[in-house]
Amino acid sequence: MPEASEKLSSVPIVIRIDERDNVAIVANNGGLPAGAVLASGLVLREPVPQGHKVALVDLAMDAPVLRYAVPIGFALQAIPAGSWVNERLLRMPDARGLDDLPLATVKSDPLAPLEGFTFEGYRNADGSVGTRNILAITQTVQCVAGVTEFAVKRIRAELLPLFPHVDDVVALAHSYGCGVAIDAPDAVVPIRTLRNISLNPNFGGEVMVVSLGCEKLQPQRLLPPGSIPLLDERKEQLDVVCLQDDAHIGFMSMVDSIMHHAKDHLYRLNARRRETVPASELVVGVQCGGSDAFSGITANPAVGFCTDLLVRAGASVMFSETTEVRDGIAQLTARAATPEVAQAMIREMAWYDAYLQRGSVDRSANTTPGNKLGGLSNIVEKAMGSIVKSGTAPISNVIAPGEKLKAKGLTYAATPASDFICGTLQLAAGMNLHVFTTGRGTPYGLAEVPVIKVATRSDLARRWHDLMDVNAGTIADGTGSIEGVGWELFHLMLEVASGRKKTWAEHWKLHNALVLFNPAPVT
Repeated sequence: MPEASEKLSSVPIVIRIDERDNVAIVANNGGLPAGAVLASGLVLREPVPQGHKVALVDLAMDAPVLRYAVPIGFALQAIPAGSWVNERLLRMPDARGLDDLPLATVKSDPLAPLEGFTFEGYRNADGSVGTRNILAITQTVQCVAGVTEFAVKRIRAELLPLFPHVDDVVALAHSYGCGVAIDAPDAVVPIRTLRNISLNPNFGGEVMVVSLGCEKLQPQRLLPPGSIPLLDERKEQLDVVCLQDDAHIGFMSMVDSIMHHAKDHLYRLNARRRETVPASELVVGVQCGGSDAFSGITANPAVGFCTDLLVRAGASVMFSETTEVRDGIAQLTARAATPEVAQAMIREMAWYDAYLQRGSVDRSANTTPGNKLGGLSNIVEKAMGSIVKSGTAPISNVIAPGEKLKAKGLTYAATPASDFICGTLQLAAGMNLHVFTTGRGTPYGLAEVPVIKVATRSDLARRWHDLMDVNAGTIADGTGSIEGVGWELFHLMLEVASGRKKTWAEHWKLHNALVLFNPAPVT
């Protein structure tokens, strides 16, 4: 019996999302040649690459091209049935206005509770739970990054072996802190982002800061009194190493000081132990990057199914990427739990629309060359495949960029679509586990939280076998299902959160730098 991958290379297979769609996606590895005959009897007029669209009917000039039962574009010329439909043949629809949107109109039956699932996590004094036990060293300014990095390498080599219950030490490096309009209204975004990242559940409430001394973002402004509950409880001051202090004579003096301060935090972290906690303590950020046409067919629907499982278990799930959901805003506001939640979502979309307008760009700047090679013609098509990561649960909460999550259930966490900025902002919101889907492939990872990578295609999972954690391509192959992959992901999350399994990104220590979203001016 031929393997599923062989079938995808020999028998012409196309995937149509909705019966109203007038295009379908070619699933075959390597695409299909001209003359290939589909099951319907349609003959391809030209070669169509894998993931790209084929016209199922004759499309007149200006006719809507439907995928997900949504117009993803309008034909710039007549397109005969059997033709390759790509971005060069489409005019992108205008963005949906933010007026007269449906507000909390979808009243679906509540999802049945999902009980009895647990993981082994680190309970924090504030009630949050970490999936890892990490010493994070906060930096007030980019100027100290080199010194801190040098010190972190020595801490890992010389100190960590003495503290076997501490998973890692990481420097929260970033490009902010000075040379910026620190009092501009939008400066609140990067400042609260860095503040809230410092308090991520995976860091156990231990906060240590490295400062230069002359920067605009002073330690007391970044982490003012009352912002760190554990310090108030212990009646201690913020732990700061200032490199410009007169006591530091030479470079190694600075490094030794950082190591000395780190040791106190390592002692406390090392005393912590995992304990059994309910799955409701998971705070999961979902994201996609290097997307292709299969993202909305395989990986993202599976993640969406898993999102519903997590919400049923009482957990917190965040979906984000404003420009990648903007064209589905009507679907999202309709799913809001209340009109107030819908209005909050509209507020974040309007804020981002204005932000893009200030830069003289629009949402069409989002879709990358790789997205288009993978079959995504424009941001409308990309958005329809992106929002399915959010599942079907009511959207119960909205947070602005850099804010901390304070609610269970499904949350829209407003972020740019940039992988690194989105991940950074979800860290600030308090995620303790990250799920990242990809079709083109990306070695993205974060040092601060485990990242589970989900491949949209079996060919990617095969080639990147030691980078992808889950293969959702089995859904397109016909050897798996959305439900099956969703449950696989759910169980893997519990194993990774418990520390019983490491993701491939953790195994290889593939970590991208934090990137703060700074919409304020740089001076």
